Amino acid sequence: MLELQDVCFSIRKDGTDINLVDQVSIKVPKGHFMAIVGPSGCGKTTLLKTIAGLNPESAGALLWEGRNLSEDGDFSPSEIGYVPQFSIAYDPLTVDESVEAATRLRVRTRNNEELDHRIDRVLEETGLTAIAERTVKVLSGGQKRRLGLAMELVSDPKLLLCDEVTSGLDPRSEREIVRLLHDLSRKDGRIVLSVTHSLAHLELYDSILVLHEGRVAFHGPPEQLTHYFSVKDTEEVYPRLATQPSDRWQASWAKHRESYYKMLERNREKQIAAGTLHLPPDTTSSPSDPAAENDDSPKKSKPADTTPPLPGFFSQLGTLISRRWRIFFRDRGQVFLQIAILLCFPILVTLFSDKASGNIRKFSDTRQSNIAAEIQEQESVRSDQAKVGSAISGIIMFQVVLLSLMGSNNSAREIAGERPIYEKEKFGGLRPSAYLASKIAFLACLVIAQSLWMAFFVNFFGPFRGDFVQHAGFLLLVNAAMTAVCLAISALMRTAEQASLLSIYLVGFQLPLSGAVLALPINIESFTRPFISAYWAWSGSVEALQSNVHGAVKSVIDTSLSSQNSCLYTLGAHIGIALIAAWIGSRRPQWD
Repeated sequence: MLELQDVCFSIRKDGTDINLVDQVSIKVPKGHFMAIVGPSGCGKTTLLKTIAGLNPESAGALLWEGRNLSEDGDFSPSEIGYVPQFSIAYDPLTVDESVEAATRLRVRTRNNEELDHRIDRVLEETGLTAIAERTVKVLSGGQKRRLGLAMELVSDPKLLLCDEVTSGLDPRSEREIVRLLHDLSRKDGRIVLSVTHSLAHLELYDSILVLHEGRVAFHGPPEQLTHYFSVKDTEEVYPRLATQPSDRWQASWAKHRESYYKMLERNREKQIAAGTLHLPPDTTSSPSDPAAENDDSPKKSKPADTTPPLPGFFSQLGTLISRRWRIFFRDRGQVFLQIAILLCFPILVTLFSDKASGNIRKFSDTRQSNIAAEIQEQESVRSDQAKVGSAISGIIMFQVVLLSLMGSNNSAREIAGERPIYEKEKFGGLRPSAYLASKIAFLACLVIAQSLWMAFFVNFFGPFRGDFVQHAGFLLLVNAAMTAVCLAISALMRTAEQASLLSIYLVGFQLPLSGAVLALPINIESFTRPFISAYWAWSGSVEALQSNVHGAVKSVIDTSLSSQNSCLYTLGAHIGIALIAAWIGSRRPQWD
């Protein structure tokens, strides 16, 4: 049984606590289908999130099967299912793949046979078997609602919370979804709570909870709704609510509560007698019945806990990596973009190779007897150094900036772009550690391919003259650092747009703040340099050049260079700190 005792949820606004849920007290027995209705802004979704534990109650107690959830621990992920208003499936996947991934992430199965049986059963329950091979993006609104339900039912939750799952549907689809929810509540004592703005199909519910300004105005049988509010039609209930303040409706409900709960109990007994409601052996009497609550007879022992265990870390990790690559290869636009970047960016670098491929003349070992000839020789050497040195320095920085841009493109939207789905899966038992590890594994493949291809292509067709391994290592590190930093931004931001914009700004400031083009003032350079990945990759690559080329580069730059070890350690620190920030962001709840 689910019981709320004077539950409140408040927010602070302008220095004042405002109750969005105000002293809600209700009892919902097992095998019950309840609608939560009320005008817009009355607190329906807020109440549902409070029950789910997404909004911590400010006061009161929330009991589940006699357990105080605030004191004795919240719902286990397998006990509760939450179907939000938004789609919780990826468009490129099929219905069957979506349900399979949800099952693998939420339920530990013994073998593939058990996995397939669970998937097939859920598809059949929700009427999705015939369209199991369709991709999510072609489904209708009603079919997506069924898919959302199927993905929650894989763990056999005892409490199913549905938030506006019928909104935007045509009347026929709406009735089909309500009928489906009704049928789901008739199995194994499952409680189904459905938030809806619609007052249609109320006869399919066991009870109706009417909220007004966060307070309970009515909770009773649907056939008593019009009588209680003294209206002729259910459509007149909302205008009727507006005629009195919410505290008056709450006080009125408190007077009539017991009588309406007795009506609910009688209806429940009739359903059990008629065989339309099937309950586990220990729930045939409703705890909402005062007589049952005061019964001193010996209690039946509870059945063994059948809550399915969550999969392990590596099981979730494998599922997430497999799903991520499947989504990647089915997104043709993303695949073409990655191929275009991989091929075109190195070609852009080699377009400037001519200026950097020239020879650098050396000073002759013998002193020129002619002063004019000596001056001319010095000017020629300096001219070669300036031409080749500036070209090579610019080309190295061009590679670094392009790889920084690749890193931003890799991860700026990686977490923020799927924030709603991730938060929902995390609520269902997904480990943040497995999720972040899957992102790192996927992005690492992109980083390695992009960086090594850039290094090989430019080394073969371009003018780099130095230690190839060290240069390739710094290119790899700067791409990894920028990818990790933008992944952290993606984890910390609430929306993909915010993450993308901040990541673009970050890449844009890499070139001017690196000092590779124009040296920065000392007071600014000492402050910004530790945070600029591009500087450390550029500096490390310059230090890997041949001695004569290294001297040529140093002759044309005003910015001081750091040792290779300093560059390695700093870029490694950038990656490590960014991953820690990504871990913090991935763990932090960010529900809308």
